Amino acid sequence: MNKKDYYEVLGVSKDATDEEIKRAFRKLAKQYHPDINKEPGAEEKFKEIGEAYAVLSDPQKRSQYDQFGHAAFDGAGAGGFGGFDAGDIDLSEILRAAFGDSFGGFGGFSDFFGGGSSNTSTRARKGRDTLLRVDLSFMEAAFGVDKEFDLALNEVCDECHGAGGFNEESCSYCHGRGKVITEQRSIFGVIQSQSICPKCQGKGKSYKTTCSKCSGTGQVKKKKTIAIHIPEGVDTGYQLRISGKGEAGINGGPNGDIYLECVVENSKFYERDGQDLIINVPITFVEAALGCKKEIPTIYGNVVMDIKAGTQNDAKYKLKGKGLKYPNSIRKGDMYAVINVITPAKLSREQKKLFEKLAETDLENETVFKEFNKNLN
Repeated sequence: MNKKDYYEVLGVSKDATDEEIKRAFRKLAKQYHPDINKEPGAEEKFKEIGEAYAVLSDPQKRSQYDQFGHAAFDGAGAGGFGGFDAGDIDLSEILRAAFGDSFGGFGGFSDFFGGGSSNTSTRARKGRDTLLRVDLSFMEAAFGVDKEFDLALNEVCDECHGAGGFNEESCSYCHGRGKVITEQRSIFGVIQSQSICPKCQGKGKSYKTTCSKCSGTGQVKKKKTIAIHIPEGVDTGYQLRISGKGEAGINGGPNGDIYLECVVENSKFYERDGQDLIINVPITFVEAALGCKKEIPTIYGNVVMDIKAGTQNDAKYKLKGKGLKYPNSIRKGDMYAVINVITPAKLSREQKKLFEKLAETDLENETVFKEFNKNLN
């Protein structure tokens, strides 16, 4: 069988240092470990990179491989090139050497190669979390609102109390272990691989009678109504967590949580900047020049704002505390009124005469006009 070049398998050059080889192996081992990567071929790829590392991480074996290639480890060549015996390789030790103290907690290496004893299928596990979208109007988000949601969630079957059946007995296929072991020959010798028992799904037990209500799953889907208060001032992306109201747990584990993610409708009148609000306030030339009092709509009611004489376009007035509340707080943002001086598109005959008369006066005594006129040729 033609084998890939070990250096190509690890993605390193032939003059790579020991540290570069170890780093490449660590990266690829995490990427292709079967507990993490469920794609077809991941398991074979994982074994392939383990084989490459077993050779290239050992100075003597690497030297033999550099000189003779894969022939150095053929059955006929093993004795001639230093007596290398694949059966002498302890893959667990190789993995521990590459991953150090983190080996024991990483992805079930020992389970994959036959050394593990943990059974994740029988552990109590938290139920799945549920994410819901909550559509809110601008004013609902501003002042808070009570909402109710109808959900269909998995709950523990009240007939079999989550067992999935009645009259428990030890699984005849795995003899109560919850796992089955298969053996495969490779350059490392005989590798034992553990997998979950296909009959009992890792529980190590089965039932003479399957629960008809949940069809053996231990859970049934039930409808429930969830009531929640949305606090004042939330924005799009704000999440609320309802602890323990999600899907039922596995093997007696706690229920999952429900997360509500808010989506807030934009306002027709206000622009939102965090908890601050911005409103454009249209005024006339006369109001801008002479100043005026302007009634401004806020979410808390109208207020009267003094606009100073000579106010320019885009001038900004701050209305303190007239913005949105911070969720679950007494603090409030501010509101900013941005002045928009409107040029009249149409004038009556009388208005036109007044503007013409005004134009006869010196309106260009402002600094901005003087600076502009100074640059004229």
